[in-house]
Amino acid sequence: MSYLALRFDAAGAAALQWSDALLAAGALSVDLADPFAGTADESPLFGEPGMASEAAWTLSRVSALFAAGSDLEAIVARVARDHDLAVPPYETLPVAEEDWVRSTQAQFGAIAIAPGFFVVPSWTEPPDPTALNLRLDPGLAFGTGSHPTTRLCLEWLREGLRGGESVLDYGCGSGILAIAAAKLGASRVVGVDLDAQAIAASRANAARNGVVATFSEPDTFARGSFDVVVANILANPLRLLAPALAARVAPAGRIALSGILEGQAPEVAAAYAPWFTLVASRASEGWVLLTATRTA
Repeated sequence: MSYLALRFDAAGAAALQWSDALLAAGALSVDLADPFAGTADESPLFGEPGMASEAAWTLSRVSALFAAGSDLEAIVARVARDHDLAVPPYETLPVAEEDWVRSTQAQFGAIAIAPGFFVVPSWTEPPDPTALNLRLDPGLAFGTGSHPTTRLCLEWLREGLRGGESVLDYGCGSGILAIAAAKLGASRVVGVDLDAQAIAASRANAARNGVVATFSEPDTFARGSFDVVVANILANPLRLLAPALAARVAPAGRIALSGILEGQAPEVAAAYAPWFTLVASRASEGWVLLTATRTA
């Protein structure tokens, strides 16, 4: 089956209006992107739900996919009329059918976290079979090693774990940090996540990597403290979780928090101040990793 693509640029909130309206008019999918991506004028968006930065770009590239044979000229005219929008200059182009699974897989190769440390999809051979290789496929749960915050946490675990520690991965997503901790010699590894799909993905990934780790949702999470607590979530949840996460860190234990933009670091550090003096131990692409050793 082939498809037709519709592509044009829209300013401000009009891009979101077009997106919703085109989906209602029969579009199979609609994508909004920065039309200047890859240039000096690119405008990356950072944030989390509820933040002002969640707004779209000043100018957005709207790309909509329709079934072959769709009358795109009529669709654009009707959407513009019904929603009081100006008809933009647009282009249409055919999209041939392809093996989307294979095409998607081709985008994901082995990711080098550090010398001798790789995240390797199941369809790719490890660059170095003798290295520390985490076998992990992209899926519904967050955590493939490609995002800066995941890499910051993996680097910290690689450098900081000596072996024999108990480790809690709170907000485990795909289980990547828990699995890395187990491969780095942690004696007890526990992952926690609100999302049942994340728990299922973590268990499957742990089995794929041949490591022992326990994964559960917060309401079934057993009591106890850990030598190391790592949480790669978002700044606002991390602030709210401060008392609960602090209580899980054993005396003289260590904590590592990420999913935090540089500008959010002071607020997160303040939330943990009764228990830790958090410092930004490393940063990447506008994100930071806050770490500390428990002294209180």
